[in-house]
Amino acid sequence: MTPAEVRVRFAPSPTGPLHIGGLRTALYNYLFAKKHNGTFILRIEDTDQKRFVPKAEAYILEALEWLGITPDESPQNPNPDMGYYRQSQRNDIYSKYIEKLLKEDKAYYAFDTAEDLDAVREQFQSQKKVFAYNAQTRESLQNSISLDQDIVQSKIALGASYVVRFKTPKESVDIEVQDQIRGTITINTNTLDDKVLYKSDGTPTYHLANIVDDHLMQITDVIRGEEWLPSLPLHVLLYEALDFKVPNFAHLPLILKPNGKGKLSKRDGEKGGFPVFPLNWETSEGTLRGYREEGYLASATINMLALLGWHGSDEKELYTLDELCDAFSLDKVNKSGAKFDVEKTKWFQQQHLQLKDNQYFMSIIDQGYPNHKFTDQQLINIVDNLKERAIFQQDIVELSAYLFTSPTQYNDVNLKKCWKEHTASILGALVVLLEQNSEVTDVKSLIKDWITDQKIGMGKVMMPLRLSLVGSLSGIDVFDIISIIGIEETKKRILTLINYQKATV
Repeated sequence: MTPAEVRVRFAPSPTGPLHIGGLRTALYNYLFAKKHNGTFILRIEDTDQKRFVPKAEAYILEALEWLGITPDESPQNPNPDMGYYRQSQRNDIYSKYIEKLLKEDKAYYAFDTAEDLDAVREQFQSQKKVFAYNAQTRESLQNSISLDQDIVQSKIALGASYVVRFKTPKESVDIEVQDQIRGTITINTNTLDDKVLYKSDGTPTYHLANIVDDHLMQITDVIRGEEWLPSLPLHVLLYEALDFKVPNFAHLPLILKPNGKGKLSKRDGEKGGFPVFPLNWETSEGTLRGYREEGYLASATINMLALLGWHGSDEKELYTLDELCDAFSLDKVNKSGAKFDVEKTKWFQQQHLQLKDNQYFMSIIDQGYPNHKFTDQQLINIVDNLKERAIFQQDIVELSAYLFTSPTQYNDVNLKKCWKEHTASILGALVVLLEQNSEVTDVKSLIKDWITDQKIGMGKVMMPLRLSLVGSLSGIDVFDIISIIGIEETKKRILTLINYQKATV
């Protein structure tokens, strides 16, 4: 197989919001395709019309576009040689393959009602057995294997309800499949039941539609979640029964809860306060938050997802999408599940945010404080001082708030810490010093030399000075604050604190 022949597909069901587990599957398919100069396909598998959610397909497309993993072929960008990209529009295709299986005695009609099957299950349970519709039981049930053909044809002619089931081999056979992640997988056919391929409403089940569509769309590699491992032997048997070439398979590990116990779910996100969906999803009970709306960058989300189950050949952790396309290989995907790490996810976000240039942060500040009077150089000073502390882009606005708005309220605990008997007079003298040296450029040396000359303890000046400038005892270096807001604003803030303290005494 040459690289140009590689065709992979992401085939979600539009039954709700796209979970990050599905999103990672899409990403790995995309990376594999780009690594091999292949084609990444989006196919909407909407055979389950009872669970179909109209807005889910648009959500899937928007999520992929946000992350930059745009399909080469999709319902919106079809390859005319491949037909429709929604299974609901391909129903007329599947009937001829069902006819082929029925004609070659590889499938059969089953007329059992739900009540019939419930009665059989109860009978098995009474004998402490588990019922399965398979090679051991089918000859005693209501189907075209056990019934005379005249009766079968009569039932069909009279419009009796039926399904079509796959006829698994009666004899015990070991099926061996090479998985690109897990190696050789062996399954005995005695463990299989006769799955429904065609439903009573005349539509195919996932099993049939998936196999036929992958064949017709020339899919070379099926990269999907490990939840499909139990279906693998049936799918291989179907490929062989339909005389289709079996594609390469790779089954991805689960994304696990942060404690490693079980598959990551929507509820885990709700309980832990972190998103498990790429974008917001509105429900009757409220909004399920997405990574985009939580402030995560697409590049950080991609990076986090890629390393949930895959690692490169070295210790490198930070990747761009292009770098992932170059580095990705299925042999570096782990077999075991990957624990979701909330703090590591934030770390990826912070690292990718730091890669943004000053102009990016300045535009965020401009949006947060549209009426500010700072020059570009002052904004650059703010960004240089604060961007390393930011995890999300909005943090730069919140972290810089005291630079744009003079504090007028002060925490009593902080006042108690730094306000002593002579603090007012010290700050008053500092205001006089600044008035007398309003043109000085090296404020840091000016104040430090003054503290030394006056034989005042550094803490007696710096703590209340910080409180006056910030409104708390946090923030960037005091002298960086003064250089940004200027001497006039610094004097004003010092006097505001002095007057506040006088008024509260």
